[in-house]
Amino acid sequence: MFVKSIMIPKYKCMTIQNNDSLEQALEKLEEFKIDALPVLDGDVYSGVVTRYGILKGFFDSGMEKDEYLVNTKAIDVAVNGDKYLTGTEIFESTLLELKDFPLLAVVTEEKNFLGVVTRADVLEQFESAFGLRQKGVRIAFTSVETEGRIARLAEIAHQFHEHIISLVTFDETDKLVRRIVMKIEKKDNVDRFVDKLEQSGFRILDINEDN
Repeated sequence: MFVKSIMIPKYKCMTIQNNDSLEQALEKLEEFKIDALPVLDGDVYSGVVTRYGILKGFFDSGMEKDEYLVNTKAIDVAVNGDKYLTGTEIFESTLLELKDFPLLAVVTEEKNFLGVVTRADVLEQFESAFGLRQKGVRIAFTSVETEGRIARLAEIAHQFHEHIISLVTFDETDKLVRRIVMKIEKKDNVDRFVDKLEQSGFRILDINEDN
């Protein structure tokens, strides 16, 4: 899935202009209960102002609070002006970037602002990938890395009429063994399904049922 598929479009975003005061920025942050605002010069992306950045700037300024908030412009504390997305990236690639930052802007080649991708958006996609929104039985197992193993897995699932909620594989750098986590709907034949997996060379590591 590409970033543009999970992007919050510009018309739904709260933004602030370069020359707006930090008082205005803080009012928006408080009103909409968010942690960061894209800073724009007209339609062109300039950076992001965050709660942390405003507080840090205040403590470093030596100014009185009201003076600082009224007289300091958003652009003065904006960060990440050179860090943004174009929308063509896959959403997984944004996870590390967003680990310690609330959002990333999405822009055109001319840096015109298109929208944002937030940490919450990316985590929501991972929740979906792991099937966390649906109850079921999660089976973790390993498989020798041979051609046709995933096809064999799908064949067994079809044989037992299992509905696969999610399927995630790990250890892409290991050429011999791959870990697989599959989530299926809870049925009375789960034990027989697991037995068939083991008979087919899949080694079961863990079985966990959602409560």
